Amino acid sequence: YEAMGAALRGAGPAVLASGVTVILGLLCLLVSDLSSNKSLGPVAALGIAATMSAMLTLLPTLLALAGRRAFWPFVPQFGSESTETTGIWGRVARFVGRHGRPTAAVVTLALIALAFGITQLRVSGISQSQSFTTSPESVVGEQALERHFPAGIGSPAVIIARQSGGDAVLAAARAVPGVSQVAYLTEAGATAPASAPKVVGGLVEIDATLTDNPDSAGGRATIVRLRTAVHAVPGAEAKVGGFTAINLDVSDASRRDRTVIIPIVLVVIFVVLAVLLRALVAPLVLIVTVVLSFAATLGVCALVFNHVFKFAGADTSFPLFAFVFLVALGIDYNIFLMTRVREETLQIGTRPGVLRGLAVTGGVITSAGVVLAATFSVLGVLPLVFLAELGFAVAFGVLLDTIVVRSLLVPALVYDLGRIVWWPGALARKQVDAERELATTRARGA
Repeated sequence: YEAMGAALRGAGPAVLASGVTVILGLLCLLVSDLSSNKSLGPVAALGIAATMSAMLTLLPTLLALAGRRAFWPFVPQFGSESTETTGIWGRVARFVGRHGRPTAAVVTLALIALAFGITQLRVSGISQSQSFTTSPESVVGEQALERHFPAGIGSPAVIIARQSGGDAVLAAARAVPGVSQVAYLTEAGATAPASAPKVVGGLVEIDATLTDNPDSAGGRATIVRLRTAVHAVPGAEAKVGGFTAINLDVSDASRRDRTVIIPIVLVVIFVVLAVLLRALVAPLVLIVTVVLSFAATLGVCALVFNHVFKFAGADTSFPLFAFVFLVALGIDYNIFLMTRVREETLQIGTRPGVLRGLAVTGGVITSAGVVLAATFSVLGVLPLVFLAELGFAVAFGVLLDTIVVRSLLVPALVYDLGRIVWWPGALARKQVDAERELATTRARGA
C-alpha cells in the first residue's frame, strides 16, 4: 500500500499530463473539414479519458489488493536491492554522459538523412483498385470493364445546370480533354442525346463519361478541367459532382486539414509541455525532436512503400493520421522522461538528473513503445493499403522515437544544454548543488 501511494504521487501527474496532451491533440481534429476526421477526434479523446481514469483508479486498486502476487513470477521482496540504475539503461545513461554532444550530432544527422526520403513520398491519393493488397473480384471486374469500354463509363461525372444554359454546358463539357461522351439525363432515365432532358426545378443533369479511371489521377485532373469549362458558361450556374468529383474534394480537404491541424497540434503540445515543465527551452527542444522523428519516419515510409511493398502511393490523409498517432501518442515518452528529469534536477542538478532520469525511465518507456508498436503492426495483415501503411508508419515511428530519439537524442541535448533548458523558470536560475554537479561530472570523466 505504501508503494502504491508513492507510485501514484510520483507517476500520477505524468500520466495525467500525458493523457491530457493526447486528448487535446485528438480534439484538434475538430477543425477538420471532413466529418470523418471531425467525429474521430471526440470519440478517440473520450476513449483516452476513460482509459486514463481507469489507470489512475481501478488499476492501482486491483494491484494493491493483489499485493506482491501481482508481480508473479518475479515477486519483489521487501529490502531487496534496486537495479534501476545498474542495468542496461544505466549503461546507456553513462554513455550519454560521456558522449553527449557527439551522440546528439550523430543522431540528428542520421534523422535528417532519413527525412530526405520524404521527397519520394507519394500522397496524391490512390485509386480504389490500388487500395487493396490483394486482388478482389471487384478490381478484376473493373479492369475487364476498362479493356472494352471507356474507363469512366461506370461512374460518370454529374453536371447540374440551369435548363436555359444546358446546351452551352453540354457543348463546353464535350470539348474538355479527357471526356469521351456527354449526354442529358432524360425523363426515362436514359442518356440518349436525342431524348428530351429531364427538368427538375428548372435544373437539368448532364452525365459526362471520362476516358480515365474515375478514381485515378487522370480522372481527377479531368474534373478540374471540366469544372473550369462549365463554370465559365454565363448564367448556367453549373456544378460538377459525382464519384470522381467527391474524391477530388475529399483530397483537397485532406490537404487543407494537414496544413492547418498539424501546426495546431504542435502549438497545443508546446503549451502543455511549457506548463508541465515550467520552461520554454525544454518544450522547444522536445517539439523539434518530435518533428525530426516524424520527418524521418515519413522518409523511411516512402522508401519502404515504394521499393519494398511496391505500393502505388498513399492516401492524401495518410500524413495527418500518421502525425496525430505518432506525435499525440509518442509525446507521452517525452513527458515521462522530462518530468522525472525535472524531479531529479531538484535534488541533484540538471546533468546528473538527466542521466538518472534516463536510467530509471528507460525500461518503462521502451516497454510502452514496444507494446504500442506491436499493436499498430497488426494493421499490416489487413488487405487495405491505407491501414497497412498506417500500421507500418506508427510501428516504425514509435520504435524510432522510443529507442533512438527518447533514449539518446533528447537526453544528450538536455545534458549538453544544462540548466538553460529550464529557462525562464526558476530552476534555470537556481544554483542546485552546483559543486556536487561539477564534482559528479569530473568523477565520471575520470
